[in-house]
Amino acid sequence: MNLLDGVKILSFNHYLAGPLAAQTLADLGADVIAIEPIEGAFQRNWAVANHFVAGDSVNHLATGRNKRSLAVDLKHPDGVAAVKRLVATADVVMENFRPGTMAKLGLGYDSLKAINPALIYAVATGFGSEGPYKDRPGQDLLLQAMSGLAMRTGRADGEPTAVGAVIVDQHAASLYAMSILAALFARTKSGKGQLVEVNLYQAALDLQVEPLTAWLNGAPSPTSRGPAGIAAWFSPGPYGVHATADGHMAISMATPSALAVALESEELQKFADTDSFSKREEITRIVAIRLKQKSTSDWLPSLEAARVWHAPVQDYRDLESDPQLRHLGVFKSAESAGGAPIRMVAHPARYDGQTPEIRLVPQRLGAQTREVLGEIGYGAADIDAMIGGKAVGVAR
Repeated sequence: MNLLDGVKILSFNHYLAGPLAAQTLADLGADVIAIEPIEGAFQRNWAVANHFVAGDSVNHLATGRNKRSLAVDLKHPDGVAAVKRLVATADVVMENFRPGTMAKLGLGYDSLKAINPALIYAVATGFGSEGPYKDRPGQDLLLQAMSGLAMRTGRADGEPTAVGAVIVDQHAASLYAMSILAALFARTKSGKGQLVEVNLYQAALDLQVEPLTAWLNGAPSPTSRGPAGIAAWFSPGPYGVHATADGHMAISMATPSALAVALESEELQKFADTDSFSKREEITRIVAIRLKQKSTSDWLPSLEAARVWHAPVQDYRDLESDPQLRHLGVFKSAESAGGAPIRMVAHPARYDGQTPEIRLVPQRLGAQTREVLGEIGYGAADIDAMIGGKAVGVAR
């Protein structure tokens, strides 16, 4: 995939949002150079479920493909000098350190803009680069809590509930990549670089733009979470996940009349289609009781025939055999840099029917240090001296 062929990106990212955004751009063909400390960035050394595959953390496997790896000590003057030489050749610098960190290293926006006026300098933070929260740690669960997302997730008779994935980070990654693409496009017209900023707090709000806009404009919200097992406070009945005799079923958009047919329910026949919201709790209770009387597979034909929007609740073990996901080729197999078989989730878009390929599996730390430094004019003896002085590191 060469949509971003010729674009060079220096990624000073760690954790999840930054590395994932950089991977998205790498998938599209950008030359992404992941610049990490000699001991490795956070995502290399801490893994989801504490799981490592042939020495690679799951975090790194999820966010590290299609990037070259350069290990640099950013507190060593020779390391900083090398980075500045790279910046002169780059289109984009990405970083998600605490506000002010890069400036203290001599690598802030003003310093790098002086080296390369066309540079796009893209920053991701927890709460923004200014303001009373700017120095707080920006972490997914904390943002779910602060943004109202946890308070608005779960059952009304239960506790605030965190989503079972790091969705704030992942949405922030999409916004981060999108904003960089917008700045690159603007530069084709103006020739000028610019500072781009995204933050996790606003990403968490953006995930809730529909219900939050409803609330901001006076929509009634007697409870923070949906009553009677309804999935959201703003939804009609029986919108939600309900138990069947052997599993669970999601019921989405459905009128009482359609549900009455699908579920063979005389009780539902007394409701008008306009009652879906005003009588949502009563409708939902009837649906929930009825669904428990048959298995998930037994309900599927009648729900389909009545054109009720529905889906069986699947777990991860069901996904690899899902026929649609298999058709789309969502799960990719490769051999890791450590020689182990790995599975990865593919880039989530197609271009002329093609999914971006895996050009590089997630690399070992410093695997391309010599190569990258050589491209900006360092000779072999110079690189050896920098390695010996621990200004840079190479893969072991």
